[in-house]
Amino acid sequence: MFAVVVAAAALGWGAAPASAHNNVVGSSPAADAVVTEQPGLFSVTTSDLLLNLDGSGSGTAMVVTGPASAPLFYGDGCATVSGATIETAAQLGAAGEYTVIWQTVSTDGHSISDEFTFDWKPATGQSLADGAATAPTCGTETDAATAEATADAGASAASDSPLSTGAWIGGAIGAILLAVAVALFVLRRKRRR
Repeated sequence: MFAVVVAAAALGWGAAPASAHNNVVGSSPAADAVVTEQPGLFSVTTSDLLLNLDGSGSGTAMVVTGPASAPLFYGDGCATVSGATIETAAQLGAAGEYTVIWQTVSTDGHSISDEFTFDWKPATGQSLADGAATAPTCGTETDAATAEATADAGASAASDSPLSTGAWIGGAIGAILLAVAVALFVLRRKRRR
């Protein structure tokens, strides 16, 4: 037990303030909102800065799914961090309830994540996206034909989808853990000076 206390003190775990965790202060669209025009950009703003070590938003994930009756994925899977805000671009498809799921790292090194829903009731003339049956991976193109072929595969696509989603989420969590480890290393080096 003594060794655990010494290790925790050496890493500075006891020095962090108790209320250092980021809180969500807003989102676009707002949670539980009724949206009639394509938002184009989805964002979550927190109470403090977010970790963005390499400037590319790696370690951050944000995905838009819906409608609830037949969920598809929308957007390219890429998320960016700007100060206290995480955001991604996406166009919505059929009317219904949509969910935005996100995960990032606050500058204190803690992983934060949540989700919110909103109702999409497109006004006349809104252009609707097709969506994809599998979660997108940032930097990889997913076209409508690929999504349609995957959806038509029936039971095969249904069995592949959870694996793809699990791999995408696992990769995002791995990137976040790597970012946290680097942040703790940098903070520990600064304390020694």
